[in-house]
Amino acid sequence: MVVEAHHHRSTLKQKNKPFKSNHATKSALKDIAKGRIARQSTKSPAVSTVVQARLNRRNTQKQAQATKRASLVAATRIFNGTDGAPRIVAIIPLSEDIDIRACIQALGKCVDEEIHSINENTNIWAMKTSRFKTSLQFLPVPFARPFAALDAARAADYTLLLLSPTIEVTPAGDTLLRMLQAQGLPTAIAAIPPTTTEDLDAKARPAVLKSLLSFIQYFDPAQRRVFDLSAPADSLNTLRALAEGCPGEVRWRAGRPWVVGESVEREEGGVLKVTGVIRGGRLSPDRLVHIPNHGDYLVSKIMSAPLPRTKHARPGNMDVEAEPVLLAERVLSSADSLVSTNVADDMANEQTWPTEEEMAGALQGTGASEVPDAKKGTTPKRIKRIPKGMTEYQASWIADESEDEDHDEEWDGEGGGQMDEDEEMVLDDALDMESERKSVVAFQELDVEEEQKQLISWRKRSQEEQDAQAFPDEIDTPQDIPAHTRFARFRGLRSLRTSPWDPYENLPGEYARIFEFEDFKRTERDMWRELEDNGIEPGTRVTIFIEGVPHEASMPSESPFVLYGLLKHEHKKTVLHFTVQRNTECEGSVRSKDPLILCYGPRRLRVNPVYSQHTRGGGKGANNVHKFERFLWHGTTTVASVYAPIAFGKQPCMLLRETGNPQTPELVAMGTFMNPDTTRIIAKRIILTGHPFKVHKKTATVRYMFFNPDDIQYFKPIQLFTKHGRTGHIRESLGTHGYFKAHFDGPVNQMDTVCMSLYKRVYPRWSENWATLGVSSGRGNEMEE
Repeated sequence: MVVEAHHHRSTLKQKNKPFKSNHATKSALKDIAKGRIARQSTKSPAVSTVVQARLNRRNTQKQAQATKRASLVAATRIFNGTDGAPRIVAIIPLSEDIDIRACIQALGKCVDEEIHSINENTNIWAMKTSRFKTSLQFLPVPFARPFAALDAARAADYTLLLLSPTIEVTPAGDTLLRMLQAQGLPTAIAAIPPTTTEDLDAKARPAVLKSLLSFIQYFDPAQRRVFDLSAPADSLNTLRALAEGCPGEVRWRAGRPWVVGESVEREEGGVLKVTGVIRGGRLSPDRLVHIPNHGDYLVSKIMSAPLPRTKHARPGNMDVEAEPVLLAERVLSSADSLVSTNVADDMANEQTWPTEEEMAGALQGTGASEVPDAKKGTTPKRIKRIPKGMTEYQASWIADESEDEDHDEEWDGEGGGQMDEDEEMVLDDALDMESERKSVVAFQELDVEEEQKQLISWRKRSQEEQDAQAFPDEIDTPQDIPAHTRFARFRGLRSLRTSPWDPYENLPGEYARIFEFEDFKRTERDMWRELEDNGIEPGTRVTIFIEGVPHEASMPSESPFVLYGLLKHEHKKTVLHFTVQRNTECEGSVRSKDPLILCYGPRRLRVNPVYSQHTRGGGKGANNVHKFERFLWHGTTTVASVYAPIAFGKQPCMLLRETGNPQTPELVAMGTFMNPDTTRIIAKRIILTGHPFKVHKKTATVRYMFFNPDDIQYFKPIQLFTKHGRTGHIRESLGTHGYFKAHFDGPVNQMDTVCMSLYKRVYPRWSENWATLGVSSGRGNEMEE
């Protein structure tokens, strides 16, 4: 008999997890390999990740260094060589005791170089520095001339700011620095003029320089020191910074050509010859040129203007002038024209058949208020409503109702067709009015009543701004004019952001004159691509022949004569929008459509901007409707809309307000060009308010919003809301005094206020060129058929 051994089932036996060799130590792996080397995979990198990261960092640094060196060479290439372009330095004094001529002579004395004037007609001083192998041109600006300072800094490579060690900078100097900062300040260098020990003690000099450095760093944080032109070493360092440094790039000038006129001569036939060096970008005779404060003009041709050279082989080392060569000429087929606006076709307007009332009114007999027909050979008259007692000269300054809509919230300026008792009808001759504006210069004192009325209106302006902040857009419904007549142009919207609004509905006559882009970004991209291949390269000294320039444009002035080349389409007018922020130092109220000076690029315009909220619009589900702002508020970014010539790129802008002295303008706001969107709808909102007279849960009887049943029936479809967040609708009219019953989505509080929002689209006014003397000149607004 065989006895079998006892054993357990295999399923009950424990099996431990085998040891993983991939977690072995380095020494264990080395023992296992026994000297064998694994074959390198073709997919694995040739070097380790750590080594590759180090190589990538070195390569990135090398590329950044090469790019920086290439940009430095490209920025200074225009100044290299014997025929290189001179470095332009704008010298701007910030105090009245500064002698500009002594400062320029101090710079020339430190290197024993002579400084001379280029031309009698141009206020430009030149100096050649053989030590630094370059040449300099100085544009001195008189003190307290902000527009001349802006013009000089706009065309300069460097700005030399002269500070007084004994007199503090005035508020006008602070405003000038803010304006230079907003326009785009070239590389700035701060210095004090040459002084004696009597003017400034040697012990106090370091403390004064430190204080001035702290002041100038507030406007230009890149400043590291203030040079003292009394010391020869500091004068030499100042000149070295101007002659050997790389001027910083002003963004808005990149790719745009401009020429500083070294010589300005006039030929027969109104042709102006301007000689200078092209800077910035390529200059083409097919594009228009802009002369600041005068307008845009045509270029007939561009010829070379090489500097005379000295021939040592000839006896006496005589200067030999090279023959000028024709570089480019305008091609009529591809050249831009001076047409800035479209010709409005009145026959293309919407035609409607007159109503029976209109036809009956036209067939009625002549009444007391009817205007008689004009006699043959005379100018037809037109009707104006003016206050009683006002003279014909004073009435000529009153704009027509169709052109003046900025005070539309004051209901007595619009509404019924009847005149008030304090108004009368006058017949105004259109042509005589224009001639009278130009010829009348004598002061005419207003009546006592009219003077008192204007004084009260001026004092109420600050109160209006406070009311607009406390009760935005709220107005009182007129009692003597029906609300549906007074607010006939307004409409109700369920949502300002999403409710549909046709941007081409009921447009004013100015929209028939402006241009619209189908795709602005694509046009801008094609324009820059086309500009790279056409025109004369920067750094070339040329003579430009300009046609049709008036005589006053070539007369000597405090500002340097600078010629700016316009890009394609930049002469045409459209609706421009700028994002602006109000200057913190600007006091007083700035109302929409107030007359201001708009400075952007090389242009200055007299504008009446319309302000609106800076909200996103135009995307999917949006209607591109933006709320109108009655005032330009502090601390917020606002969009200012004007009619102006087209601009490309992110150009800075300024809004200035004229004062009693034309040379001390007030800086109102600063900003940047946004886009030329003609479909942007600026909606002016008014809010009619009512008082809940009786309340029963969700139903309320409202009064004081309307004063007759016809208005209630007219505005019945528009949604109501309360200041506590309830929404509702008008149910029915009660009585004959404007009471109505309204139902809301929740219980209404007796202390709440019932509101109704109405909207109307507003437009800016037409702009014109600005000139120093206050007279629009040039061909900037000219229109050709």
